[in-house]
Amino acid sequence: MLPHVLVLDDDDGIRTSLTLALEDEGYRVTGCADAEQALTAVTASAPEVLVVDLMLGGIDGFTFIRRLRPTCPAPVIVLSARRDKSDVVAALEAGADDYVTKPFDLDELFARLRALRRRAGSAGVLDERSGDAGGGRSAGVLVLDSRSGPLVLDAAAGAVRRGKSEVRLTVTEFRLLRELADPPGRVLSRQVLLERVWDHGFHGDERIVDVHVRRLRTKIEADPSAPRLVTTVRGLGYRLDRR
Repeated sequence: MLPHVLVLDDDDGIRTSLTLALEDEGYRVTGCADAEQALTAVTASAPEVLVVDLMLGGIDGFTFIRRLRPTCPAPVIVLSARRDKSDVVAALEAGADDYVTKPFDLDELFARLRALRRRAGSAGVLDERSGDAGGGRSAGVLVLDSRSGPLVLDAAAGAVRRGKSEVRLTVTEFRLLRELADPPGRVLSRQVLLERVWDHGFHGDERIVDVHVRRLRTKIEADPSAPRLVTTVRGLGYRLDRR
């Protein structure tokens, strides 16, 4: 089956042009003109990657991504004319995985889509039933925190659990946690994490790492404001400390 991409953009010309270009590239495309339609389509068809504009009529792109995230781990690329760094950070904080500004180069967009699909495949979320952790990374089960219901990273299943409950991570959050945990105790610089987690490096902007670390902490730390698992090593990067 062809890889499935959902395109959310209320500009008919851009949505149609992008749909045709993606279909020529070998993708199956669902095009949506508004966020409500897109949320329904995500539930019905489970796309592998979403391409989302921010400036939409009705529900904007930021809100759409926040509403999407509790139930959908699929990678999200924001495609927007908004270039301010605060908009980039806000989109990433909402749950986006990548950000491309308009006007955009199709070859760059296709490269980012391929990178996100590789990430999703290696994290085991393109097919949530898959037991393949992919990417040649070490498989197995690792207990990260044994204090208040064990926090378990199951690399082979592409899952994180707190006790009996699944901790829902996005593709990027899972990849980030797995890199830090393989093995725990190493300090990894932001640049190393960019190269290993984001593949294409997101234009070398290391702030994307900080944003995703903050998001990851809100899901796995007892107190995200005083993290004990994913710790910052000043001037060097981040380290995962098992507890």
